[in-house]
Amino acid sequence: MKVTIVYDNTVFKKNLQPDWGFSALVESAGRRILFDTGANDFVLLYNMEKLGIAPESIDDVFISHFHFDHTGGLSSLLEKNNSLKVWIPRPLQDADNINISIEVSKSGRLYDGIYSTGELEGIEQSLCVETEKGIIVIAGCSHPSLEHILSAASGFGKVYGIIGGLHANRPEALKNLDLICATHCTQFYQEIKALFPDKYIEGGAGQVIEI
Repeated sequence: MKVTIVYDNTVFKKNLQPDWGFSALVESAGRRILFDTGANDFVLLYNMEKLGIAPESIDDVFISHFHFDHTGGLSSLLEKNNSLKVWIPRPLQDADNINISIEVSKSGRLYDGIYSTGELEGIEQSLCVETEKGIIVIAGCSHPSLEHILSAASGFGKVYGIIGGLHANRPEALKNLDLICATHCTQFYQEIKALFPDKYIEGGAGQVIEI
């Protein structure tokens, strides 16, 4: 499994652009899944180009929730690749340019070793990917409690780590994980780093995590 952070509030590689929002390319089980699309289509496509990620090479888009900072680049991405399969947590009102959209209302399998928690608390779904070390959760903002997200993810196996926005969740919820990459809207960066220095990985656009 390989995760490349494409869009984040900060940059890991200096030739990329930071902006409020989140997007990451998840590569696993022969699929290339773009998780969320950031807030700004120009920044998304610019960073993708710099990272060598062609829109045509993406198989799926997984939308965690419908806040602007996670869906802003979707329309422009679909203009570049209109064969994308888009996994959404509930029906999307303005979906005229989406040829294939799949509503994920409940926890379940998308592909072999790739799952969704389903929309939790009526807010947000997270992507769960099976690896040899355990389940890796990719989260947009973690608006539902981390406890709820991790509990749902544990239905697919032992949860090894989490990558993504952790919003206002308290760091103690992460204590049983072995990998933590906090991005985007996380409010307790310093506390998380201080509590889990051996588990923590810096985020930022351009960061690549291989498991």
